[in-house]
Amino acid sequence: MSDIKIKITDREGVQHEVDAPTDMNMNLMELVRSYELAPEGTIGVCGGMAMCASCQCYIDSAHELPEKSDDEEAMLAEAFYVKPNSRLGCQIHLEPTLEGLEVTLAPES
Repeated sequence: MSDIKIKITDREGVQHEVDAPTDMNMNLMELVRSYELAPEGTIGVCGGMAMCASCQCYIDSAHELPEKSDDEEAMLAEAFYVKPNSRLGCQIHLEPTLEGLEVTLAPES
């Protein structure tokens, strides 16, 4: 099992350092749900299909991430509270290069 550490600041401003498995094909949204860092039904509403923006987060560290897909760009164009560092957590797959990633969950729309 290959875990990395990720720091997630929840919607109340509390920072959590969590272990994130890189061998289970999980994404950031699923990680937030597994640690219950957002109330049930407020994150990942569409099931990770880049169709709702409920998992929007802000990337606070300088990690290089994959380019946004057209679907992710389109969803963020319609979302609230979007910043230049906004991403959809469902589109960020956990991998070893994300060791030390720091993110903040966007406010609930």
